[in-house]
Amino acid sequence: MNTKVRLAVMNFLEFAVWGAYLTCMGNYLGRAGLGESIAWFYAIQGIVSIFMPTLMGIVADKYIQPQRLLGLCHLLAGGFMLACWWMGVQAGFGNELTDKSLFITFYTLSVAFFMPTIALANTTAFAILKENGMDTVKDFPPIRVLGTVGFIATMWFVNCAVWEDGSFSFTLAENSHKFQYTYMQFFVSGILSIALCAYCFTLPECKLKKGEARKASLVESLGLNAFKLFKTKKMALFFIFSALLGMCLQVTNGYAGPFITSFKGSADAAVASSFAANNATLLTSISQISEALCILMIPFFLKRYGIKVVMLMSMFAWVFRFGFFGLGNPAMPGVLLFVLSCIVYGVAFDFFNVSGGIFVDQECEPSIKASAQGLFMMMTNGLGATIGTLAAGEVINTFCQWDDRGFLQGEWQTCWFIFAGFALVVGIAFALVFNPNAKSKR
Repeated sequence: MNTKVRLAVMNFLEFAVWGAYLTCMGNYLGRAGLGESIAWFYAIQGIVSIFMPTLMGIVADKYIQPQRLLGLCHLLAGGFMLACWWMGVQAGFGNELTDKSLFITFYTLSVAFFMPTIALANTTAFAILKENGMDTVKDFPPIRVLGTVGFIATMWFVNCAVWEDGSFSFTLAENSHKFQYTYMQFFVSGILSIALCAYCFTLPECKLKKGEARKASLVESLGLNAFKLFKTKKMALFFIFSALLGMCLQVTNGYAGPFITSFKGSADAAVASSFAANNATLLTSISQISEALCILMIPFFLKRYGIKVVMLMSMFAWVFRFGFFGLGNPAMPGVLLFVLSCIVYGVAFDFFNVSGGIFVDQECEPSIKASAQGLFMMMTNGLGATIGTLAAGEVINTFCQWDDRGFLQGEWQTCWFIFAGFALVVGIAFALVFNPNAKSKR
């Protein structure tokens, strides 16, 4: 099979695992008695990203080939995700979990082994492409776009799949046993993760880079020398703003579903029965469709405008992402603003996340590339996402509350405008202080 096709399949499965639950988990948590803890479930992804991607990057740089470590991480992540599914099975459809602490523990362990796989998948792809004489800037984005397609595929599946009274079907109509409202989303994720584990062991070898024949320091042995990138002003500012922008990453993943679904509790029948209100996961999948298209534009924008302009576009796209949510509603014409919010998400996410990974790969030496990718992951999906998600949760829990019907109701517009204001401030600050072309000061 063609090398790029094999890597595309890897990326498809990598993000299909995540797409099965990331954007719709909040709807299930609200029905499982964990609605007020939604922010913590997304913050857990950030907390483990503070150290796990870096640690796994160290292992991939020094001890285990990245494609094999990718498979082992997915085996563990899938196993713990299936444990979450089984706990849901034991509780039953529509019932609260009997042991919430154990459920959170299994979820945390699953996420702890999944989050490093994003950086490991990048490292694997970059290594195999370079081994075959390909250009990462040109050839990686079309491969990465299949990851977004995988994310979309499982979003659609989970949105439409229904398991009720022992029968399986697909529907766009309202149904309390849709996967997006139940524990079945965790089953889909777990099975795909284990399938990817098996696939990873069929990929070409990514030989470990051997350093110079000298005794390495303790810092180098642990792979912590990736942190020396902070000595360069350009890279230090890049990582700091990566963390600030990372604060936006999980806000809509965690709350867009409950927000849109909350309109099902509206007194306006047209709003409550609207397609959007009853298919929040399907609607928000437009974000990932946009993401898939925007990935293909990254090589052009990076080569023509450079990393600063590309990241600025991402930051201001977040302003519109949040702002359109604050102004829209599921009925016509308000739903068009929801659609616009989903369209700009592609720029908001990709122009930062994917181009940032490419930038890091270009700026660091071969012996620390996996560690540097882990560091980038730590700053964005780790520190940034953790702080941002918990802060967003406090804002939303202040202005909104879960009602007895399982809907999160309140002053949503205020929440979205607060988030948009934050993204605007970060964008302006970045435009003023970051200059990637200036002479580095150490």
